[in-house]
Amino acid sequence: MDFDFTWRDGERTIRFARGAMIEAPRLIGAGFTLVTTARARADHPNLELGAEQVIEVGPGFVDEIAGEILARGPLSTRIVALGGGRVIDTAKALGAAASQPTLVAAIPTTLSAAEMTWVHRQAAGAPAGSGTMRPQLVINDPVVSASQPMPDLAASAANALAHAIEGAVTGVASPVPTMAAIRAAVLLAEGLPEEGEPLIDQLALGALLSGYAIDANWYGIHHVMSQTLVRNAGISHGDANAAMLPVTSAALRERRVEEIAAIDAATGVPVEELALRFARRAEATSLSELGVDEALLPQLAELASQRSELALTPPPAGADELLDLYRAAWSGV
Repeated sequence: MDFDFTWRDGERTIRFARGAMIEAPRLIGAGFTLVTTARARADHPNLELGAEQVIEVGPGFVDEIAGEILARGPLSTRIVALGGGRVIDTAKALGAAASQPTLVAAIPTTLSAAEMTWVHRQAAGAPAGSGTMRPQLVINDPVVSASQPMPDLAASAANALAHAIEGAVTGVASPVPTMAAIRAAVLLAEGLPEEGEPLIDQLALGALLSGYAIDANWYGIHHVMSQTLVRNAGISHGDANAAMLPVTSAALRERRVEEIAAIDAATGVPVEELALRFARRAEATSLSELGVDEALLPQLAELASQRSELALTPPPAGADELLDLYRAAWSGV
């Protein structure tokens, strides 16, 4: 498997390799706005040498964070995101809201795959019609993108695995992204064994391909339920995905028997068992152990039932099915 390549895909260029971080100053140039976190900034101090502005992003929601940054004043026409999904989505929201054409570059420090998608919330106060965008430059160095400690790395990998599984089975799936999704599932399965050290090259490439797949094939029941948890129950994106996937992968099998069987065959293990392995390694085998209040589940189900993306994994789940799935994930499997 080639873990060192440059991929030119339409308007974007993706550089993937160990050591790609060293190439970042040359690929990006000088005079950009760096959007990052305190941890990522401390880990990679050389990157900001070429920045004209550094913005540290803390906890919160992307639309609110990006809106606050927009209110401070103009940014560079080049925005570089160094961080996980929240940071990258914030940079995407800023780029989409910019008054002039803006290049967004992403250097992921997690396996969120946000660098590969056009999915993000719009900045609060963004001009009407701002739309969405995906980074035109992606620099993915496995030493950086798979740098989280365990069990956080496993939770982030579970998020990527969810992209791969759901991205292969939606009602709008097409052949090439689906092939990427299945390959991503194989790489992620190799990268996070039952025990022992994770294989970061496999995890990083698996996550990248999973993002490519979901960018094109979109998502349905699993991501709707996980996103609703993050937004309304106060748990992390990775943990939400890890705890939900053993349950939602079974729901996806009921809807897409042949497509899920193809993933089983490629990885050599049923997706439900693979999802449970990731949940165990993430230490997120139930919503109850993550601190989600059982009394909140009906409200979560009702909120999730209003999402239009449920139609992409038909039949669209209603509030009753969603509540049953939340309860199963709360109890653990």
